[in-house]
Amino acid sequence: MFFWFLGLSFAAVLIVFSSPALDYRLVMAGAALPTAEGLIGGPWVLHTLLAPVVVMTAVMLLTQNRRLVRRQWLGLPIGLFMHLVLDGTWANAELFWWPFLGASDVLGGSAVPEFQRSLPVLVVMEVIGLAVLWFFAQRLDVFGEGKMLFRSKGQILRDRME
Repeated sequence: MFFWFLGLSFAAVLIVFSSPALDYRLVMAGAALPTAEGLIGGPWVLHTLLAPVVVMTAVMLLTQNRRLVRRQWLGLPIGLFMHLVLDGTWANAELFWWPFLGASDVLGGSAVPEFQRSLPVLVVMEVIGLAVLWFFAQRLDVFGEGKMLFRSKGQILRDRME
């Protein structure tokens, strides 16, 4: 599952924040990054609330007095938070709140939440993600006039945000 996280995180953050200065590439990277834990026998720390909170804290501390840099890098922890919402990790309290509910054996050894769905459900979710990505890319002119801005800075043309 990949496009589900890319498309829906991009769309949700765009709709909620409406910020042309946010780096949407980092939002999508943050949303897709925990999926890699499936390749290493996860879920691990990226599927817990701890990871995005630590990353958010690091971004806030490392970018003091650098507002534009902060705005750019906030996309990464926002994307990590979006992953937790979109894959339903919040429904598994032991995993979501690890290590705050006790250091149980919840990390590793089982399938990541996004891969615990049946194949037809995964296919439908991927198609939805691709459709959402395509719709917003067309609407925001990411392939046309706004292509260079999105490619270089991950931003959307300001006049397309309205």
